[in-house]
Amino acid sequence: MAQDRLANHEKMETHEILNFKTVCLLKSKMMQGLVFDQELRALMEKDVQQSIKDITELQALYTKAPTRNGGNLH
Repeated sequence: MAQDRLANHEKMETHEILNFKTVCLLKSKMMQGLVFDQELRALMEKDVQQSIKDITELQALYTKAPTRNGGNLH
């Protein structure tokens, strides 16, 4: 039987990855204003778009994490 919830350690790891991807997104977005090379800027924009997609997917996964009040903390 497949579980539809994350274990506590999976919740923690997902949270860490989500934080990392968010920091990467912010850094890439901020650095775009400092870059004059158009190829590099395009590559950074591609990274921003991929990071947004990844963050959205991680947020959906994170909703499967157990909560303190929601039970499933075994």
